[in-house]
Amino acid sequence: MALSQSIAVGVLLAAGAGRRYGKPKVLVEGWLDAAIRALQGGGCAGVVLVLGAADVTAPPGVTAVVAPDWSDGLSASVRAGLAEADRTQADYAVLHVIDTPDVGPAVVARVLARAASSPSGLARAYFGGRPGHPVVIARRHWPAVLERLKGDRGAGAYLGGRSDVENVECGHLAGGQDIDES
Repeated sequence: MALSQSIAVGVLLAAGAGRRYGKPKVLVEGWLDAAIRALQGGGCAGVVLVLGAADVTAPPGVTAVVAPDWSDGLSASVRAGLAEADRTQADYAVLHVIDTPDVGPAVVARVLARAASSPSGLARAYFGGRPGHPVVIARRHWPAVLERLKGDRGAGAYLGGRSDVENVECGHLAGGQDIDES
């Protein structure tokens, strides 16, 4: 399916407590805005903000959902985000994390375009050969992703078992490193 005919929704995973960081990362000044700008500017028609440990007001045009079992780990956030993406009838979910503030719209656009042009509909950002976010998953994969979710693992368990995931090098656009300490 060509991207011009399909709808992508950004799923911003921001429910965690940020224990190693010292506070929920969604509360770090500027990170929420940077992630939303990346998703919206990168081609997402809508953004779902998945919350849990901290409650923040979603910016205009962003849908906030709470992962009630957020303390179970990343799987709970992905589950809540994909459920909301499903309600929007999106063709692709662009999974992104709050703690990679240097990832901008160019990275999102590049990974989304690769997923949309790939027969698998699966793509993942890489930074210097290291996997990162965003991850783009076509709707037809969502049930299988949900089946594999467990604990503090997101879609990686599903993607890791496949040979048809497009690895999109984006190291020239951002560092993509998750920030775990303040």
